[in-house]
Amino acid sequence: MAAPMELRCWGGDWGLPSLHPESLTVMAYAKFSGAPLIVNTINNSQRAPKGDLPVLVSEDVVISQPAKILNFLRRQKYNADYDLSAKQGADTLAYIALLEEKLLPALLHTFWIEAENYCSVTKPWFASRIAFPLSLYLPGKMSREALNRIMLTKGGPPLYSLTEVEAQIYRDAKECLNLLSKRLGTSQFFFGDTPTTLDAFVFGFLTPIYKVCFPRAQLQEHLKQLPNLCRFCDDILTSYFRLTVSGHSPAGQDTADANLQKLTQLVNKESNLIEKMDDNLRKSPQHPPRKLTTLKLAAGGEESSPMSRLSP
Repeated sequence: MAAPMELRCWGGDWGLPSLHPESLTVMAYAKFSGAPLIVNTINNSQRAPKGDLPVLVSEDVVISQPAKILNFLRRQKYNADYDLSAKQGADTLAYIALLEEKLLPALLHTFWIEAENYCSVTKPWFASRIAFPLSLYLPGKMSREALNRIMLTKGGPPLYSLTEVEAQIYRDAKECLNLLSKRLGTSQFFFGDTPTTLDAFVFGFLTPIYKVCFPRAQLQEHLKQLPNLCRFCDDILTSYFRLTVSGHSPAGQDTADANLQKLTQLVNKESNLIEKMDDNLRKSPQHPPRKLTTLKLAAGGEESSPMSRLSP
């Protein structure tokens, strides 16, 4: 029996299993390939994460970075790309490079650099998942790292000022979204009817842009003008994470679970009430112990009581 694998990652909100693109990518690939991961999301009762998330732990092996995690899963026979041709494999690498070069900088800027987004959404959300007092420090550190990453890759000639860099990265991101939309077309996934590594990366990069409610969201506005990419995100959330487009589990399952819980609570209350009434009758000096009145029989000769209606 294979050793259990644990994925440590940032949690989710706004109908997403995670707000973190890299975490989303690994979670999606695990779903596509059938890898049995135990997901452990970071919360403010735990120590601050050491290094970058996500992290995969399997026995004495600890792996970070999505590409390395996916390679490890493939070596464990969880391969979502098994049926791809050599050309499709090459296309996968090319499109992942495109995502990291063109879309990732704008994604980082939207979350971590845009002042209104950072102050009203990103900083308070991540701070709520980090234990005090590091919650006062780590979001700012993550913001500075995002800015350094953007300026390192995009801040060279002829773009010297942050304003010039911002304009260029959003132009590049919108162009990337247009290319992805054209490549996907009317297909369910990028290589037909089965999701692969490329679908995991695109899902991980797009869904935070698509779902998180930012006050300033020019990239989200552009994405929502590309309905096939929005449908792509919604379909994966619904099919693989059991989330509807509004971010909740399917209504039928939720309703069934809620009804079962209510029924159990009702039966327990009725049972406790009957026991208390019996105890009071036995202890009351005005009513000496006597044989209780026979309960009226329901059809079939079984006693009609709350407990008899409870299915095992």
